Amino acid sequence: MGPATHYLDIDQPFLMYRGGELPGIRVAWESWGELNRARDNAILIFTGLSPGAHVASSSADPSPGWWEDMVGPGKPIDTERYFVLCANSLGSCKGSTGPADIHPATGRPWRLHFPELAIEDIARATRLVVDHLNIAKLHAVIGPSMGGFTALAWLKQYPGSTARLGLISTACSATPFAMSIRSLQREAIVTDRNFHNGAYSEDEWPEVGMRLARKLGMITYRSAGEWQGRFGRKRQDYFPATLFGMRFEVESYLESHARKFVGQFDPCSYLYLSRAMDLFDACDSDESLKNLFRRCFTGHALVIGVDTDILFPLHQQRDLAGALESSGSEVTFEALPSIQGHDAFLVDFERFGTPIREWLK
Repeated sequence: MGPATHYLDIDQPFLMYRGGELPGIRVAWESWGELNRARDNAILIFTGLSPGAHVASSSADPSPGWWEDMVGPGKPIDTERYFVLCANSLGSCKGSTGPADIHPATGRPWRLHFPELAIEDIARATRLVVDHLNIAKLHAVIGPSMGGFTALAWLKQYPGSTARLGLISTACSATPFAMSIRSLQREAIVTDRNFHNGAYSEDEWPEVGMRLARKLGMITYRSAGEWQGRFGRKRQDYFPATLFGMRFEVESYLESHARKFVGQFDPCSYLYLSRAMDLFDACDSDESLKNLFRRCFTGHALVIGVDTDILFPLHQQRDLAGALESSGSEVTFEALPSIQGHDAFLVDFERFGTPIREWLK
């Protein structure tokens, strides 16, 4: 039995989309199911900002994946039918090359000396894994959240490379609201007294900044209606009450999640991926979305959104579906009534599972 996570090492310069280069890169990836003889049953899943490549459990790694209820034998993305592949994003800290890795010229972590990261770089690094597996055309490309950006960057760079396109709770670019939230998150990190312009250490970690950034994110990942239903004005007794906080259950929920996140994610990786999301625009070459799809994709697309998502509001998914339809693709559009906001695709499997299963049929 081999390890669950595989690593592809490329020992030649990797030129970055916005300039600069890496002397070589490593891409961490996992897979489930078997490639068929024709090598045409592969489904590529791109991740959101913080997950690694571990989408689902396997015999090699039985721990639950971030899309555990969606991927596996008999599940909506059925690993008895499909070969499912997921790579950790370039720039992340979950196995692929990123700012937390050692700069070979200095022997110290790259941190802020890492070249500027673009979503297009993530797509190109993932392409190396697909080529390594000798997959000429994918059965489907699926991208939730930031992964939807990466799916669009993939299409732009590799037209006609997939028969199906799944865009879930995503858009062709970020709204000013989403950019403002991420800007505040980055500011919280870089102004932490322990950030030291990227020269933080294990002993002096920018913990306060990371906690605040995570709390801001958590607030936007769910809907106000869900906060009301789950917490209301219930008091908490998990953390000691403070003069100006920690009286309510919603506060202890945010604090618990923030503390878990602090040690799990590198601050500079967070900064680079966050900025890459803000800078991405599928139409940045002044090409219309309709013309982009006409040039790059002919097949069956699935676009799913949630009416309570404030980070990627439903009108953005309507725009994607409309552009796909007007460019000649077959489109299934689902506007789901989940109360769970942007994170619904991670938790509301009853609603998300059925359209994904039907689309893949």
